[in-house]
Formats: sequence, structure tokens, C-alpha cells
Amino acid sequence: MYKFPLVSKINVNRARNEFIALGTVPEGRVPEHIVRSWQRSRESGVDMGRDNGSIPTISKSELFGLTEKNRNLLVQSYPVMENLYEQIHDSSSMVVLADASGVVLHSLGDPNFVHRAKKVALQPGGVWSEHVRGTNAIGTALVEERPVVVHSAEHFMAANDFLSCSASPIFDPHGKLLGALDVSGDCRAYQQHTMALVRISVQQIENQMFSCGFESDICLHFHSRPEFIGTMYEAIAVFNPEGRLLAANRSALLHLGLDRYQATAAGFHQMFDIPYDSLLLQAETTPQPVIHLPITGGPNVYARVRMAAGQLRRFRGLSGLAVPQKPRHADASENHFKSLNSLEFGDSRMRMAIDKARRVQGHDIPVLIEGESGTGKELFALAMHQGSSRRQAPFVALNCAAIPEGLIESELFGYQEGAFTGARRRGNIGKIRQADGGTLFLDEIGDMPLALQARLLRVLQERTITPLGDGTPQPVNIAVICATNRKLRDEITAGRFREDLYYRLNGLVLTLPRLREREDLVPLSQSIMDSIAGPGRTVRLSDEVLAIFKDHPWPGNIRQMHNVLRTALALLGSDIAICTSHLSDDFLEQYREAAQTSSTNRQHPRSTPISEPASAERLDHLEAEAIRKTVESCQGNLSAVARQLGISRNTLYRKMRLLGIH
Repeated sequence: MYKFPLVSKINVNRARNEFIALGTVPEGRVPEHIVRSWQRSRESGVDMGRDNGSIPTISKSELFGLTEKNRNLLVQSYPVMENLYEQIHDSSSMVVLADASGVVLHSLGDPNFVHRAKKVALQPGGVWSEHVRGTNAIGTALVEERPVVVHSAEHFMAANDFLSCSASPIFDPHGKLLGALDVSGDCRAYQQHTMALVRISVQQIENQMFSCGFESDICLHFHSRPEFIGTMYEAIAVFNPEGRLLAANRSALLHLGLDRYQATAAGFHQMFDIPYDSLLLQAETTPQPVIHLPITGGPNVYARVRMAAGQLRRFRGLSGLAVPQKPRHADASENHFKSLNSLEFGDSRMRMAIDKARRVQGHDIPVLIEGESGTGKELFALAMHQGSSRRQAPFVALNCAAIPEGLIESELFGYQEGAFTGARRRGNIGKIRQADGGTLFLDEIGDMPLALQARLLRVLQERTITPLGDGTPQPVNIAVICATNRKLRDEITAGRFREDLYYRLNGLVLTLPRLREREDLVPLSQSIMDSIAGPGRTVRLSDEVLAIFKDHPWPGNIRQMHNVLRTALALLGSDIAICTSHLSDDFLEQYREAAQTSSTNRQHPRSTPISEPASAERLDHLEAEAIRKTVESCQGNLSAVARQLGISRNTLYRKMRLLGIH
């Protein structure tokens, strides 16, 4: 962590002059990593007086190739960057993501700073390696492989001395350097906490990379404090069937006293005072409990084991454990809601939507599903697919809001081998052709860039697709279901959505009700509980909990309810009834805040019926209060806020903007 106090520009300039004259700087004048970087910059021949405009950016084709090469880094970083930008907006700053060579892949910035940023190439395609621009936070963090702050005149090139930059390197689960995340801004507006925000954001990106790629391995999530399991602060370590450590995040390395180089030779038996086979036995318990795990020569930690469904038998065979005679049951929640009938619990609006969906099945009518985030739009689309004649073909989903604009085109339409520098050897078939014969589900369709909307419209009209780098149209046979939590008519008026595409997609518009409006909340909550508990286990919800559920504002809708119940089941132990003691504190705080607001409204009614707010307005007020309270309890960490509310970060940002929360 950067602990050196920021030195005044005058003193740094004096140190620079001494460095130019003598090749060294007296100890203590500037941070040691700045001195090392100045020395490397001079050895690389960087001109201190060079103008940024004389440094070319890479070509569009080269940038496209780098974007594809770093696809996973971008996908994992994009929502985190948005969250980070929300925390620093209006501070004359930019959030910048660069690859391992220092090339900027993506950036977000305040409008009042973007113009100046363009002059110094803090835009995609700009090169910020240390040997090109000398000392700078991105390039120096990549060389030093640690978080770095470069403030004002500490930059080697004088043209950059108006900047203050905080950057941290990003590593993949195996310890490979992927790139750097940076916040650059006007040095006069520097904030001491910026570096901490960057480090936290990088930790989020690195942790998210453990969510895929280890389907055949066992993941151990642990921490010295049990409440941190499942949060961004948890330690994550991945082991193969023989118990060899494959990957570990920074928190795990810290807990285990390893560095990323030692980790490659470590084994489970060297780290923990428990047989590996005993750990594997925990993997068959559903839900997986939090267990005590003793670190060799250290304190106990709390841990939870995660393994992909179907892998336990393979692990037992390879590790020498006896394979049980009874096969392991699959998690019931995987198949619990797979038909339209399974989504109906007595709500009249849901019943109407389900009836309409049944009537259009088999008629090649596009469906547009509207509703707040978390209301179950993708689940509804999957149920439609399962009930159609296309059920044996793929159901392919793409969230248009979760993928950076530069990646959506290749992700959706695909490309041929050699289409651009960095393209995969066999190309990429794209989501549309993956769904051939089946159903393509486009979530958050309102976030699709305008240029791609035109291409999608052409595909839907002509039923052919032409991948990038290939002039041969490919026929496709797909059913299209789209979803949005926006009002697309408003987007059309604002010029952000094509009217012709809108009328091509809305053959049938279905609106899913918000959870707080549903008439079937009690049977729905019990059904979700049954799906999480799995077969052979009956868990009921106490009357007190059901009463809370009925009055809760549920800003995260069904997704939030699912997360609340999953957490409650993990805390339940061997009991059979979920009580208030099993509900998380933040969820109960939301409820109390909503109840207090409702009570205040009853005690102080409006003087005239005309001024009484509509029900939707009162609910919006409750939602706003719930978000504000959660933001306060999470100390402004919007990622934690979104996680506690059970909604995506993008949805949280939109709600905050719509509700006027700053």
C-alpha cells in the first residue's frame, strides 16, 4: 500500500533537477519506487520534455485484437469500473483499465476531465507503458507489480504533471499479470482514499475470476471471521483431486503466508491440519456448511467448500475415498423452476402473463419481457423455452448490460479465424449461431449500442448472419425473447433505441410484477425455500418471518428473496423453521426503515386527498430509503450495497439516478 506522504510539487521538482544532474536523489525526498522508476525511464531513453501528442496510439484494428484477447479481463472489470466511477464521479477523474503491456482497453470519466484526458491519451488505444511514457501509475504498477501512486511532478514526463494517478496491478487466479486498474485525475483534486478504492476494486475483479474455469476442481472459501465468507474479503483457494494448490487470491496467500510464486508448489496437507479426504466429505452436504479449518502452525479459519455438481464421485475415485452406494442428488434448485406451470403460485398478474406466453408458443412471435431487475425475467424466458418445441435445442442468454460495448459485437455475431489481430484460432461462433434451432434470450436489450441494434434488426428480418471477417451469410433459425427493466418507448424518445427494432421485438409484451405487489408471496417464498433446501428436507418459514416478508419493500425482488433464504438456511443448522434470528441484519434494517416510514405516513397524513402520493410513489420512497440506508451501512461501497439488496450494480446505478440518490 502507498504510505509515503505526498510531496509538494516544488520539492519534487527540486528532486527531479538533482536526479537530472546527479542521477540520484537523496533518501527520503520522494518515494523509493518513484526513484527506481525514474532510473528505468532514463535508461529507456524517455524524453522528460516530450509532448503527449507526439506519442501515437495503437490502430483500431490492433485495439480490437487486444480487446478480444483480454475479453475475460474486460468482462470481469467493466461492472467494477462502473461502481468505482460512481464513487469518484464529479471529482475530475477517470477510471482506466490497461492490459499487461500498458495499453488502455477501457475508460470512464467525468465530462469536465475527458477533454484534458484525451490530450494525454487516457482513452482506449493509449499506450502507458513505463518505457514509452516514463514514470506513470499504470506503467510503474505493471513493472513493480504492486499498487502505485504517482502524483503531479513525480511523473517522468513534465507534460503529465497535472495528473495524480493511483493504479494497482491485476493478476489472474494463477498469478499471471493481466493488466492494471487506474484512477487518474487533476492533481489539485487528489483524494487520499482513492488508492484504497482502486485496491478494493482490483480485489473484486480478481475474486470474480474464480467464478469460472475451475469446474473440475474444489474451491475453498475461507476467512478468520465467518461473516466475511461470501464477501469480497474472503480468501479463495482452488485444489485439484490430488490436493495440489492450483490457484489462490491475495487474501488466501495472506492467510496462508505464501507469495504467488511459492503457491505453485504447495499442497493442501502443507497448509491445513486436516486430511484432504475429510474436506471432500463436506462437499456433498447441501447447503454446504461453514466449518472450522485449522491452518498448519496457525489459527483456525472458517471455510465453505464449493464443487461443481457431478464432480464429487470423480474426486473420491482419484483421492481414494470410497464411492457411496447411493448416488448424490443434484441440487433441486437447478431444476425447480423449469416450466411455466412451476412459476404460477396464485398471483393474478403472473397467471395472465403465463397464459399469454402459452398462447404464442409455436407461432414464431418475438416476446419482450418487462419488469424490474430480479423479478425473474430470465427464469420466465427459460420456462417458455422448456415448454416449446425448441426445448431440445440450446437456450442461449446474453446480458447486454454486462459486456463492454467493444465486446458485444463479437460476442453476439461472432467472427472468423484471422478476422483481426488476437482473434481465437478457430474464431468465435457467436451467441446467435449458438442458439440456432433454439432460443436466444437478450437481457437488458435497452443497453445494446445503437450500431448493433441495426445489425440485430437485419438478422431478425433476414434470418441470416454474417460473422466478422466472412462475407458469406449463414442462415439461422432462432426464437427471440428479450427483456428490459427500462421503458423502451422512453429510450426511443431519447434516441437511444431504434423504433423499428422495438416494433420487431414486441410481438408480445409481458410485464412481470414486482415482488412487493404479488398476491402469492407466501407460497412463492415457501417454494423457493423448498428448492434451496433440496429433496428430503422440509424447512418452513415462521409466521413472524412471513409477516416481515409481506411488509418488506423487496427492492431486489425475487433475486433478493432467494439470497435472503439461502443465507437463512445456512444459519439454520438442524432446526426446521426459519425465524427472525436467521435473517441478516441488513435485511431486517431495510424492513424496520420501511415500517418506520409507513408509520410516519399514517400518523401524519396529507391534508387533502389530492396531495396523497400514489402507491407507486410511496413504494419508490420506500425503495429509495432502503437504498440510502444500505449505502450508509456499507459506507458507500456500492458493490456491497448491490450484493446486500440482491440486485446488479448496473441496476443499482439506474435506481439511484432515477430516485435522485447521490
